[in-house]
Amino acid sequence: MVPDKRLSPQSATLWPCRIFFGEVFVLAKEIKRGAIVTYQDGPCLIESISVQSPSARGASTLYKFRGRNLISKQKIDFTLKGTESVEPADFSRHPAQFIYGDPTHLHFLDLSTFEQHDFPVKDLAEEVQYLTEALEGIQVLIFEEQAVGIQLPLAVELAVTHCDPATRGNSATGRTKPATLETGLVVQVPEYLEQGVRIKVDTRTGEFLSRASG
Repeated sequence: MVPDKRLSPQSATLWPCRIFFGEVFVLAKEIKRGAIVTYQDGPCLIESISVQSPSARGASTLYKFRGRNLISKQKIDFTLKGTESVEPADFSRHPAQFIYGDPTHLHFLDLSTFEQHDFPVKDLAEEVQYLTEALEGIQVLIFEEQAVGIQLPLAVELAVTHCDPATRGNSATGRTKPATLETGLVVQVPEYLEQGVRIKVDTRTGEFLSRASG
């Protein structure tokens, strides 16, 4: 018996089974940050996930997703049961290089097709905080033959351009201070770090990861 397609109140594309007519759908509990799924008939990039454990016996674990529609650029929140499935978006990733930015647009070279893709700065307001011309691992997201956005590597290295003087002897206390990086991004770093050092930053959360090696 063919299962019926069931739409949630949030209008996500949900299915009660994982495989349907040979197409693979992803269980909500298996979705990771950075995944792109179909939501409200468009590609949605998952930016964060929180898990709500059931409080009543027999209740389902709920997965709360925050994403961004890659077409409209709108933020989206929706909740699924862990056993519900969602359809992956039909898109492709092409390796790309950041060429340059101007006051209105950011320009990328598609290393697969050698086409240039231009995005309004406002559409990549979060990503621009991590972009440098030397950055490797950028991918352009292609949906229905159109470039709709970029995906950054999970971590990037950036130089600290301004912070308070280093406080020696406090590396074990866990105390932090704000530091401005070369792109203008401000992150919390350990007190012992000095201006001029390079650090690794998580592009999904904007958090300090470690001092860059070398």
